[in-house]
Amino acid sequence: MIKVCSTTIINVPLADIWTKVKDFNGLPNWHPAATDSRIEESRNPGEVGCVRNFALSDGSGRIRETLLRISDLQKTLTYNMLSGGPLPFVDYISTMSFEEITNQNQTFAKWTAEFSVSDGQESHWENFVANDVFLGGFKALEESFS
Repeated sequence: MIKVCSTTIINVPLADIWTKVKDFNGLPNWHPAATDSRIEESRNPGEVGCVRNFALSDGSGRIRETLLRISDLQKTLTYNMLSGGPLPFVDYISTMSFEEITNQNQTFAKWTAEFSVSDGQESHWENFVANDVFLGGFKALEESFS
C-alpha cells in the first residue's frame, strides 16, 4: 500500500479555498489535469455518495470518484476512485483538508492518499501523485484566485 501526503501554504483565505474545493463537480475550475466534469445521475455535487466523472485534460481517459465524506466544519473532503482511466490505481482513497492560518490570512492545505498499483511501479506513482496531482493541484488552486 502506497501512502502519500502533501502539504503547502496557500496565500488565499480559508473561506475562499473551501468554497471552491467543496464543489465536488468543480475540479476543472482549479485543477489543470481535469476537464469536462459531471455528477452522475444528476445528484447534488455536495451529497455524500455522488459520483463525479471527469476527463483528463491530456485526453487519455476519464476518472470516476465517489464523495465519501465532506465536512464544512472541519473543512475536509474524502473520496475514493471507482475507475482510474489510464491510471493503474487500486483501492484509492484520498482526503483533502484545510486549516486557517489566522495571522497571515492564509490556508494550510493537506492532501493525502492511500492506494496500490497494478503495474508494480510504486515509486513512480507515489511521486506522480505527491507532486503532479497534489502539489501541482494546490499551486493551480492558488493561481485560480489570481
